[in-house]
Amino acid sequence: MKSKNWNEIKNMTEAELSVKLSQLQDKLFRLKFRHQTAPVKNPLEIRGMRRDIARIKTLVNQKRKEPKYRLIGRNNVTGTQ
Repeated sequence: MKSKNWNEIKNMTEAELSVKLSQLQDKLFRLKFRHQTAPVKNPLEIRGMRRDIARIKTLVNQKRKEPKYRLIGRNNVTGTQ
């Protein structure tokens, strides 16, 4: 994944990430299936796609665990929105 794409993906919402994740998983399934019947030109494409899926899953988990509010000082609470 190129750094330009990575920056775009980091700024996506959780819903957009889940759509992108399902698209990549479907694409990986088709690529693996095609690879079983006849070798693909670039088998490293499978590895790259698996890693992209892992990156997106990591981002989704980070966004879910992100605190909605964070404490500042003793009694001050602010939203991170």
